[in-house]
Amino acid sequence: MKTNLLSVALSFASIVAIAQKKEIKDAGKAVEKGNYSEAKSFLDQAKPMLSEAKDSYKADFYLFKGQAYLGTGENIALEDLMTASEAFKQAQEMGSAEAADGLAAVTNSLVQSAINDQNEQKFEEASKKLYAGYQINTKDTLYLYFAASNAINAKNYDTALDYYSQLKDLKYTGVETQYFAVNKETGEEEMMNKNQRDLMIKSGSYIKPEDRTTESRAGEIAKNIALIYIQEGKNDKAIEAMNDAKAANPGDLTLLQSEANIYYQMGDKAKYKEIMEDIVSKDAKNPTLYYNLGVTAYEMGDTQAAIDYYKKALELDPKMSEARLNIAAAILGKESSIVEEMNGLGMSKADTKKYDELAAERKQVYNDALPYLAQVIENDPENKEAIRTSMNIYYQLGENDKAEAMKARIAELEK
Repeated sequence: MKTNLLSVALSFASIVAIAQKKEIKDAGKAVEKGNYSEAKSFLDQAKPMLSEAKDSYKADFYLFKGQAYLGTGENIALEDLMTASEAFKQAQEMGSAEAADGLAAVTNSLVQSAINDQNEQKFEEASKKLYAGYQINTKDTLYLYFAASNAINAKNYDTALDYYSQLKDLKYTGVETQYFAVNKETGEEEMMNKNQRDLMIKSGSYIKPEDRTTESRAGEIAKNIALIYIQEGKNDKAIEAMNDAKAANPGDLTLLQSEANIYYQMGDKAKYKEIMEDIVSKDAKNPTLYYNLGVTAYEMGDTQAAIDYYKKALELDPKMSEARLNIAAAILGKESSIVEEMNGLGMSKADTKKYDELAAERKQVYNDALPYLAQVIENDPENKEAIRTSMNIYYQLGENDKAEAMKARIAELEK
């Protein structure tokens, strides 16, 4: 009697196994046809007896589950993509050779969806998807970096701090070597991977190979950690974060620049200037440093120092339009005190004389600023700010023909 019962039990188990195998195969066929909902239904039917199945069937089950939840990879919910990711990982553990491709497809879908979210300014959603991409493969630290950046844009500072802290613990710098060469046919420089670049050079279709190392992101990460602390009113922690970063990356000028920015954000412009001058002494050929010093000097009320810094920036980079615009702005900034003094004068003979002297000073301010604006317009004919400022100056000087010419240029640009 017992033998008969065992025989019946074994027969039943065999029937269940056969049915389960069929459902898994049917799920695979449904995936091939793009019937993902149907595939999920077959997999749900097969799931209750999965623990009894052979590893090969389990591998197929999880592979098909990953494929069913991934679908086409377009407009797929984050939850479904994560379900697909976990399924592919389980399939990989069971020996599926196709699971790695599935994981790569999930990552691509997450990243592309995150890019779409960024373009639509859905920064929180983009951050979640990029972090999910990082979790699939923790070697892809670039996704963690961009997840943090999007969290900042979403003003989700606690999440951003968490992600940046992870990057800091990982000693992430983002430094990489990029490979360039010039296409002989187009004359354009192109970036490609090293093997491809080297092959193109050997073929003779590309010339002028060049390797470039990207700047470290350690300073930016430390700066953003510090800025979050400042946002939270924790200035001591902000300074501590910068000191830790400098200790870990001695000689990194981007960190010093970030430290200077932190003091600037805290309102300590004197400390900002001190650090910036220290950086300049270590990198005296960097025009951006002089430009930034000019900005700070102007905000601190030292107009002449600001102009001198901008001029130094222009010596190093004659095409820096921002520096010329700021020189013009600094010169024109003198006008307000002149006008204020003019408005305070009376009708006496002495006051009339003083008024004429001030009017001449005001005219000189305009004439001093115009050459810088003219150079900006020559280098950048579509710079509406420079054109509009020049137009206003010409009207003030009574040079209406020139003013109208500038007005016409603005109208043309705004068509």
